[in-house]
Amino acid sequence: MFKSLSVRVVLALLLGVAAGAFVRTEAPGLEAAAGYVEAFGGLWLNALRMTVVPLVFSLVVIGIASVADAAATGRLAARAVLLFSVLLVGAAAYSIAATGGLLTVWSVDADAARAFLGAAPPAAEAAPASLEGGFARWLQSLAPSNPIAAAAEEAILPLVIFAIFFGFAATRLGDEQKTAIVTLFRAIAEAMIVIVQWVLIAAPLGVFALSLGVGLRAGFGAVGVLAHYVTVVSLVTLGITIVALLLAVTWGRAPIARFAAAAGAPLAVAFSTQSSLASLPAMLEAARAGLGVPRRVTDLVLPLAVAVFRFTSPVANLAVALYIASLYGIAPTPLALIGAIVVAFAVSVGSVGLPGQVSFIASMTPICIALGVPIELLGVLLAVEVVPDIFRTLGNVSGDLAATLILSDKKERDAETA
Repeated sequence: MFKSLSVRVVLALLLGVAAGAFVRTEAPGLEAAAGYVEAFGGLWLNALRMTVVPLVFSLVVIGIASVADAAATGRLAARAVLLFSVLLVGAAAYSIAATGGLLTVWSVDADAARAFLGAAPPAAEAAPASLEGGFARWLQSLAPSNPIAAAAEEAILPLVIFAIFFGFAATRLGDEQKTAIVTLFRAIAEAMIVIVQWVLIAAPLGVFALSLGVGLRAGFGAVGVLAHYVTVVSLVTLGITIVALLLAVTWGRAPIARFAAAAGAPLAVAFSTQSSLASLPAMLEAARAGLGVPRRVTDLVLPLAVAVFRFTSPVANLAVALYIASLYGIAPTPLALIGAIVVAFAVSVGSVGLPGQVSFIASMTPICIALGVPIELLGVLLAVEVVPDIFRTLGNVSGDLAATLILSDKKERDAETA
């Protein structure tokens, strides 16, 4: 059990909070030494952060090129890509509404939030410059006059917009040139992932150092804030699974009992493995035998969905970012939310197939930056991502099956199951 990185990181979080609370109440003379340990946590978080800009840019270029290639393979594939895009944007809008509503009726305690944040930088320092000057300035900032400067300044939304255009432009080149570009950025992405994996080896130490600081400032009250965070993000993510069920019944026109019975096995695999790819064989069987979807649809749509469609990615990622915003007392503007949706859409396509911890950092950092939300808490929140990740996978599998139903013909399904 202790060989699992997730388990070791969670234990490090608990030990760090406990050690910080002990120093706070029983050994205040050790606070200076604890400060040096906490500084290591900042170093570890910066080591993760240094990979974000090249990793996100490369993943978006690769993702756009992959989606464009898939859409070009035939009419059904093009319809699937269009449907995935619509569902991802809808999922992002749902997340904003659901997270905002849940935090309105069940907000985190203000005193606990202040103690949890402690000496974190004030929110004003994290506000993105691209949102200053209203809509006209925001619209103008979408196209970076200097992409290199945008990357250096972490102007993430203009950088993502440029990456999207760059990816589509690459698909218009000849096969040799397109392959060279995609190969280059795939190599860059893989190199960044290797660096992240190296840094994640020290994740238990980094999380311990960060949570030690949290324990120093918030004591055991930090556990209450983390439990509230996990519950909110998990509930919002679970909600999109219910949305997928409703889509299958209404838009996909499948009887609710049949869909629920067919989805049982894939959802069980998803729960136990937390992997959409591992759930693919069960999804294929459920769609064919349980739902009567023709093989010509399942054999194309489901593998394509696993490759480029993560229904819960914008849901959970935006929920995390909005929760952090609520801790800091930040109320994102409509323009900031639109920018976050664009970034969430792009990184959801680009980060498919990444390991869980790598995906969390690669996805969350640009979304937080787009919203103007400080990222200092991401290292601590990474430690408890293991619980929301279960609901991410359940939602992804449900969304894949619902999309397959929507793209199939009901008369054909009825004939298959007759």
